[in-house]
Amino acid sequence: MKKPRRRVSLIGMKEVNFNNKKPELMAPAGDMISLRSALDAGADAIYFGVVSMNMRASARNFAVEDMKEIARITHDSGAKAYLALNTIVFDRELELAEKIVAAAAEASIDAIICWDFAILELALKHKISPFISTQMSVANSASLLFLNRQFGIKRFVLARECTLEEIVSIRKQIMLLAGEQAGSIELEVFAHGAMCVSVSGRCFMSQFQFDGSANRGECRQPCRREYLIKDIRDGKEFLLGQDYVMSPKDLCSLPFLDKILAAGIDSLKIEGRGRSPEYVSVVTACYRQFIDFYYHEKEAAGFDDRLAALKTELMGRLDSVFHRGFSDGFFFGRQISDWTGGNGSKATHRKVHVGTVTNFFKKVMVAEIRVEGSGFACGDELMFQGATTGVVSMKVESIEEAFKPVQIAGKDSLVGVKLPGVVRENDQVYKMVAVDELENARQ
Repeated sequence: MKKPRRRVSLIGMKEVNFNNKKPELMAPAGDMISLRSALDAGADAIYFGVVSMNMRASARNFAVEDMKEIARITHDSGAKAYLALNTIVFDRELELAEKIVAAAAEASIDAIICWDFAILELALKHKISPFISTQMSVANSASLLFLNRQFGIKRFVLARECTLEEIVSIRKQIMLLAGEQAGSIELEVFAHGAMCVSVSGRCFMSQFQFDGSANRGECRQPCRREYLIKDIRDGKEFLLGQDYVMSPKDLCSLPFLDKILAAGIDSLKIEGRGRSPEYVSVVTACYRQFIDFYYHEKEAAGFDDRLAALKTELMGRLDSVFHRGFSDGFFFGRQISDWTGGNGSKATHRKVHVGTVTNFFKKVMVAEIRVEGSGFACGDELMFQGATTGVVSMKVESIEEAFKPVQIAGKDSLVGVKLPGVVRENDQVYKMVAVDELENARQ
């Protein structure tokens, strides 16, 4: 008779530290601009979806034929590319599923993120690594070890509902029970981005109201809206929206990221395939800077004070791009009193469209910009976005209009702008403007 499995108690346990190596930093890629901006910001891996069978059907996504180019660009940057095929799959889609998985294997995509056993079987058949999606809700070591032993799965995106203490327990149980295989089993967690009111996305509200299933990546997010409650007997109505009780704040683990790094995590995932390229760029860069600082400087004098100062700086940068308010998620328990925050962005800055790059003269580092929206001035920080450029921000050094120097580029003008870096024709140009400035301008 088999001996019962031993369980490791966390009662009275001192802080456990498994952080012998840097975790992978994985960033979202909803389109080619976001993909390049993620890589430029220091992502070790990107994850993306194709036109069907992924949990962000509303994102722009890629065509199946794009996967070879995605793999080439990502691998040339020394990073990895993961394909998300993490929806439920119906019988009528099995043939398409096999074509997508076969194409991913041929394109040398590094792994497939999945939870439907049909996709898991296809990944194993075509010899491409399967990662278990958070949609499968793996939240204990027994489930994890079963999937590892039966199917050889090495990477698990843990259920978002896991607390930090539970993650430590899972890692300890793996080390205790998996023997030589323990070192090859990887734990991945979400570090930043949107959270769902339901258990890892399994919600039927959108299906019932809009015929768009959250389990198929088509969620219309009815949970993020205001609701009118009507008293049937007297006809009295109440508008509920102040706290948006079904609309969670965004997860932000940066204030306690050092604790996650000490918990034996192998990959940190940023949510956001449906968000803007500048969101991908800023969030990836902030988490990259934190991780690098932590591992390079943790033994240096004054580390705690310098880490606290860095957290303050990086939180200011994260606050500048889209978010719904920040939450600890479930890392420190499953209390939701400080979980809901409202709909819409709480970012301190908004991007304002300026115009389009119509030419770039590399010898003199001058961009010709057709100003179609808001104007700009010398000294302003402009953001350029393009499929090859990704997302880059540069300060305007000088402006010329009709071969004469000017201080301001007005709307409907065609100007030459001296820049310290390369941009490209058809890049879109934006200014990041403080929200309070925009509100004052409207008054």
